[in-house]
Amino acid sequence: MTIICLVTNDLAQDQRMDRICSSLVGAGHEVTLVGRLLPSSKDLPDKPYRQHRIRCRYHKGKLFYAEYNYRLVRELRSWGYDAVCAVDLDTLLAGVQLTASARHKLVFDAHEWFSETPEVVGRPLVRGIWRGLAKALVPKSDARYTVAPMLAQQLEEEYGVPFGTVRNLPLRRKPPTRTAPAAAPPATSRHVLLYQGMLNPGRGLVVALAALAALPNCVLWLIGDGPEMEKLKKCAEDFGITDRVWFAGFRPPAELPALTEKAWLGLNLLDAVSPSYYYSLANKAFDYVQAGLPSVQMAFPEYCALQDEYGCYALLDQLEPGPLVEVISQLVRNPEAYARLKAATTRPADELVWENEEAKLLKIWATLK
Repeated sequence: MTIICLVTNDLAQDQRMDRICSSLVGAGHEVTLVGRLLPSSKDLPDKPYRQHRIRCRYHKGKLFYAEYNYRLVRELRSWGYDAVCAVDLDTLLAGVQLTASARHKLVFDAHEWFSETPEVVGRPLVRGIWRGLAKALVPKSDARYTVAPMLAQQLEEEYGVPFGTVRNLPLRRKPPTRTAPAAAPPATSRHVLLYQGMLNPGRGLVVALAALAALPNCVLWLIGDGPEMEKLKKCAEDFGITDRVWFAGFRPPAELPALTEKAWLGLNLLDAVSPSYYYSLANKAFDYVQAGLPSVQMAFPEYCALQDEYGCYALLDQLEPGPLVEVISQLVRNPEAYARLKAATTRPADELVWENEEAKLLKIWATLK
């Protein structure tokens, strides 16, 4: 089968789609991953699948979404393909148009509950437009999956069609060839708190900075970039902790192991105001485990289920500085409890890996005839 996968990013940092596309190629499919060419985009490394990027005039807002979907259809409709995989709602309109004929199949990959994300959920008009679009388009797909079982249930209720689950698990870590970071982290004897991922609204990063102000024996490394970067730098100044926060920016995947192994505790702090986050199962929850790194997770349904099974997380009931300070301080004061958490990452690090998950992805694709 010849497959085109559609995303809105520039492909450089998308480890999830790299795993998915590589698995589809390994199963005998011919795959092209299509994204955007941004002013800051760098050359892409060779992959077992094709990569193609489209240049847009607009880079955000409704004009971007309209332009990008238009360009996807205009450029790709002449390609030879059997199926299109639309990743998230912001590429689904193009996916529907590209698979209008009966000989083409459409798969919807819901990486998130788009209309319930922090950027959308508090804007009634915008949310209503995206919800209406989703209700009209999602049922047109031939197969659907998302990243967490409970999120799949919510999407089934919202759109009236079944969703499979393919968790965003990391590849099993092999004895690594360390790639030294291009910009070395600042030397420190303090406990390193680590966040890796997009600096987006709803990720609890302001709360993390506020908590850091009350944790003098800790530093915070923010590995990633995004729309909240300048706001977070201003918060660090306001809290008087700029000397204990390292804004690392984006780092190539090859550099992450060398950085993660220096951390003491990972952070995955999500705001429950977003139903998409409340029912989420973020990849960093597994990435930390794969690195043998204890981490703080929100006491949301999926993370509680993993904690019940593996006991590898410290759970946070409220996304507020005080409770976060207390959770971290308890681990600082109690090295034995920290050691138990670290030891508890061993079994999930072996089980919660992409090598065990990809069969679910391939089973969904095998249903398309």
